Amino acid sequence: MAITILADSACDLPLSFYKENNVSLIPLQVHLDGKNYEDLLTINSHEVYQAMIDGKAPKTSQASPEYLIELFRQFAKEQKQGIYIAFSSELSGTYQTAVMILNQVKEEYPDVDIEIVNTKCASMGVGLIVKKAAELAASGASKEEILADIDFRTRHMEHLFTVDNLEYLARGGRISKTSALVGGLLNIKPLLHVEDGKLVPLEKIRGKKKLIKRVIELMHERGKNLTTQTIAISHGDDEETALEWKEAIQNEFGTSDFMIHTIGSVIGAHAGPGTIALFFLNDTPEKS
Repeated sequence: MAITILADSACDLPLSFYKENNVSLIPLQVHLDGKNYEDLLTINSHEVYQAMIDGKAPKTSQASPEYLIELFRQFAKEQKQGIYIAFSSELSGTYQTAVMILNQVKEEYPDVDIEIVNTKCASMGVGLIVKKAAELAASGASKEEILADIDFRTRHMEHLFTVDNLEYLARGGRISKTSALVGGLLNIKPLLHVEDGKLVPLEKIRGKKKLIKRVIELMHERGKNLTTQTIAISHGDDEETALEWKEAIQNEFGTSDFMIHTIGSVIGAHAGPGTIALFFLNDTPEKS
């Protein structure tokens, strides 16, 4: 039986990817102007970024329990096998809710066959894992083979983030407004990464050129087989800077396989327009 991959919208893959690769979408939620939206389905990231530029503060929340119940019941009724590759439990409650709801559905349908994986990754860090899992599923790989690959990639996925405007982090209470003001005046670019599923400050860098140089240094320190990897870059409505990063990486490592896409509504609502995020493996499986 073919395996169906499930993924939530925080993996920052385009809606077309889900449709073209037989991946079931679990949309996270965005709250803006007193209305609730389903990420990718009823709102897009460009609308969220524009709202932030206009001074609004979109809020986000985990996937709807009702949506999960209906989806899991559908899998049970159709006797489909599924693997849900979830956004980090440290950044969203969706993983915990999905586990709880799956247990509820099992009371009604004991044979429902869905595995839920907490990737402890974010944005296209999850997206790269989903992409490979979908490829394996399409090739007829077994559930065990797909889960083994997911496990490897979740343990070896590197995330490097930077934000263009500290004000957006200040609005969400993640840094003080004073820090945002000083950082803006000094052209300070914070560099963050992910540790055990949490977004953690790494260092502060002054200026765009120094930032790219430091990212390249970190790729040398942390990456493996960067020439042959698929490297992902996601951006907050700033494709120009994303392409600059791509060019710098190409020139340094000779990498040819990139995935570049906009950071979705949910993560973008916290990081803001101008955010750039980079994802690569610090080790690569024998069969990649």
